[in-house]
This record gives sequence, structure tokens and C-alpha cells, in this order.
Amino acid sequence: MEFRNLGRSGLQVPVAGLGCNNFGRRLDYSQTEAVVRRCLELGVIFFDTADVYGPNGLSEEYLGQALKGHRHEVIIATKFGNPMGEGPLWAGGSRRYIMQAVRESLRRLQTDYIDLYQMHLPDPKTPIEETMRALDDLVRAGHVRYIGCSNFTGWQIVEAQWTARSFHGTEFVSAQNQYSLLDRRVERDVVPVCERYGLSLLPYFPLASGFLTGKYRRGAAPPPGARLAAAGPMAERIMTERNWAILEKLEQFAAARGKTVLDVALAWLAAQPSVDCVIAGATRPEQVEANVRALEWKMTPEEVAEVSAITQSTA
Repeated sequence: MEFRNLGRSGLQVPVAGLGCNNFGRRLDYSQTEAVVRRCLELGVIFFDTADVYGPNGLSEEYLGQALKGHRHEVIIATKFGNPMGEGPLWAGGSRRYIMQAVRESLRRLQTDYIDLYQMHLPDPKTPIEETMRALDDLVRAGHVRYIGCSNFTGWQIVEAQWTARSFHGTEFVSAQNQYSLLDRRVERDVVPVCERYGLSLLPYFPLASGFLTGKYRRGAAPPPGARLAAAGPMAERIMTERNWAILEKLEQFAAARGKTVLDVALAWLAAQPSVDCVIAGATRPEQVEANVRALEWKMTPEEVAEVSAITQSTA
């Protein structure tokens, strides 16, 4: 497994990470444990979860239980900020809520520290200085090792970094945003900011909610149980004529090299200079294995450029 530094920090993370949003939702505990066990066997030791994944923080609970006896071997990343209850006191980036949220996450994860604590989304109602000072206090107290953000725009990342610098506080080392061959919007502002300020970009939904796994076919019914099987806003947004055309071109590119579309999607992301860990979900151990195999492929600059050209129309 290849390891890369997380931003400008000394923390090294595997290029393959596991997104834990299925824990407690699509997976029960025994299924979760099987996926986590395979990750540990393959060196996928970066686990990304959030307090809102699963009912009442069930993803964090399952992950903490599954990692018993292995805490010192792994990197746990979780998030705060999305509503965890009714009313204004149960969400956001206020000092009051952050102190409450981290305490609950530590309890559910059965650990006394979180490796990477990420703000799940911006909070326009709380001054960013209050948020950054509270996160800095968590780092100084040892409850959190590093901090990051998720779903921030480029200017919001810059504002947070300069705010932290103004009081010599802890800065974000990573930005987690949606990024795939079918959704390249972050290249407009987030990627340049990450490169300029030394943050790692951690892509989520790297397979476009499963559309880039190769299991969907134009004109055919989606596989039962697949994320895009049910008609809805997500399926309508992804299953467009343009994306079907791109998928078919990517399949041709992959087949010519003895690869799959999944291989292309993950390897292309890993080849981007600002990307240090690709967060992909898995509901079965075999999917973890497929993700690891894909990220072992080192695309040539020419291959990266060709794939970029195929999907440029979606940027």
C-alpha cells in the first residue's frame, strides 16, 4: 500500500481509504466487521466516518467496536456539524456544539483521540474564528490530532486558513469534497486552493454513487439493491445522456488496457497532485479488494491526460 503525507503534516495516510457511510445504514454490525477486517488485512487503515452516518451515530459505534484491539494501527477520521437533533443547539460550528460533538464521537468510537476531525459543512451563522479557535483548543488538549473541512468552497478554505494563522492556531490539513470523473467542479477553485495552501484533497463519491463501477448499463434495469436502483434526484442527476456517453468511452479506454471503469475512476483520482487518499465505500470485503487493486495502478501522464479529455465536458 502506498502512503502519502496528509497535506503539509507529518501524518502519512494510505492512498486507499474507506468511507464508512454504509455502516449502520446498509450494513449491520457483522457485515461492518467483515469489511473492516478485510481493510486491516490489506493495509486500508484510513477510516472516514461522521456522527450523522447511521441512526444516532451508529456508524461511529460500529467502527469503534470493529477496531477494538487495533486502534493504534489505524487512522480514524470523523466529522461534525450536520444536525444531530432538533433545534439550533444540535448542529453547526459553535464552540458550545463542537465541545459537545467531539465528546460524543469519542464515546461512540471508544477512543480518547480522533486523528482527523473535520467540519462537515460550513456554518454561516457562526464566525469562522470561533470555530477555528475551538478546534485549535481540541488539538492542544490532545482530543484531536489534525483538523480538516468538508464541502467548503475555495474562498471558505482560504478564510479559515488565514483566520487560524492570525492567532497562530491549527490550520486545516485536508479538504473533503465530492470529486469524480463525472463531477469535476472542485477543479475550479478548491483544487487550486489546496495546491496553494498545502491541503490534501480527499475525494468522496469517487465512483459517482456507483455509476462508475461498471454494473450499470444503458437501457437495462439497475441491479437490485444498487444505490441508483431507486428513481430519484440522485439517479436523475447522474444517469444523463452525457454521462452514459462518457461511461461508454471510459469502458473502451479501460478494456484496451485490461482494466475496469472502476480502475480508471480511482487511479485517475490518485494521479491528481492534490489527492493523497481516495475515500471509497464498500459493502462487501470483495469491494475493498477491488478498490485496492485499482489504486495499485499508476497511470502514465498520457493516460491521465486522455481520461481527462474524455470527461472534460463535465467540469
